[in-house]
Amino acid sequence: MKAYMRARPKATATFVFKGTTFNSPQSPMIAPFSSRGPNRRSRGILKPDLVGPGVNIIAGVPTIRDMEFPPNTTTPKFDIMSGTSMSVPHLSGIIALIKNAHPTWSPAAIKSALMTTVQATDNLRKPMADYDGKPATYFAMGAGHVNPKRAMDPGLVYNMTARDYVPYLCGLNYTDEKVSTIIYPDPPVQCAKMPRLEQDDLNYPSITAILDQPPFAMTANRTVTNVGVASSTYVVEVDVPATATVEVNPTKLTFKALDEVLNYAVTIKSASGKVPTGPIEGQLKWVSGNYVVRSPILILPGGPKATTPKPANATLLS
Repeated sequence: MKAYMRARPKATATFVFKGTTFNSPQSPMIAPFSSRGPNRRSRGILKPDLVGPGVNIIAGVPTIRDMEFPPNTTTPKFDIMSGTSMSVPHLSGIIALIKNAHPTWSPAAIKSALMTTVQATDNLRKPMADYDGKPATYFAMGAGHVNPKRAMDPGLVYNMTARDYVPYLCGLNYTDEKVSTIIYPDPPVQCAKMPRLEQDDLNYPSITAILDQPPFAMTANRTVTNVGVASSTYVVEVDVPATATVEVNPTKLTFKALDEVLNYAVTIKSASGKVPTGPIEGQLKWVSGNYVVRSPILILPGGPKATTPKPANATLLS
């Protein structure tokens, strides 16, 4: 759109109002105002992480006596509002409930619980739709729509401490002062003395592979902590289109105790041995009994096309 405007001094645009839809049978859907990826600072980290309810929310409105035009003069205490500012309180409240149930969990563990237990299909068991009715991509919905009940008991979590972020942040060329501010109250750091951590190996609940250089393959390492059943075995399931291959080693994780930590590696390749023709979406799931620990997989070819992924025909967690 910007290129079109720059190329044509008298550029024109048409806004088409499709009307207001009531009692839509398809939900949840992604709102047109919802923030979208990619992560411009670090494309190897999928953004957004996940989505939550934020449309037509009954919200408390502060009563300000000297406010000339209250949001709704007929109901000064409550109003129906939409926006990111409505979705964030929902997520914050869910996080507070998780923290109350699991007081020792780190922020990373709580984020992992939220991301790996999402709802990725709608109430009709179809792929979640964007505002235009087309399937939402990972750049629109992240891992999916928050599911508070599942997040309370995720089975496994991808845990990190503030210090674990330091090698990654230093690799983004942040100054010592900025990194120290982010991890405060941990002690200040000196990036020059720190090893660098590639974005592929940040212990994140999602996996993004940028295959823009020969041999068009990458390996990401992940660590999971058992917070479900003490004695349990998880078996991996991978679902990606035929244009890519994903190998997981090991394919089975056997835990003997709570808080036990195990590692695995994910190798992602372009099936053609060349740069993928377009972004590819898939998923990795660790399954044990009633637990399904799901991570979205996003494969990017690099370059400008990497900002418009096409959703795969994957069977997503409902």
